[in-house]
Amino acid sequence: METQSSQRHIHGYSIIIASKNNLIFVLIFSVHLIKDTIMSEKSKEYARFDARLSKEQKSFFEKAAAYGGYRSLTDFVILTVQSKAKEIVQEKEQILASEKDAEIFFNAITKTKKPSKTLKNALKDYEAFESQFLK
Repeated sequence: METQSSQRHIHGYSIIIASKNNLIFVLIFSVHLIKDTIMSEKSKEYARFDARLSKEQKSFFEKAAAYGGYRSLTDFVILTVQSKAKEIVQEKEQILASEKDAEIFFNAITKTKKPSKTLKNALKDYEAFESQFLK
């Protein structure tokens, strides 16, 4: 049978609702994003990035940089692209982690092993407790 799932992110939690073999599973877990490590200026290595753009695009970007309070067009482009890149990478890594968590969860439920002797004894103890105190 095919596994179907849906994922939502609400207030720092990931919620996965999935179905497999006519069973519905709901997995809720907290999402902790890894914070960036700040490197000192001495340890950074630099590379050059060049881009061609029309005069209209450059003027428009310069206007946006000025409105946004950036020191230069370069600062505007680097900080804006870096922010968007972090957002994309975090979202993709979160999705990949969530898919892996869902796979582990389904495997734990659908690929069960025979109950151990300890588990069987616990069931007997519970049944004895239930028959004595809960009926």
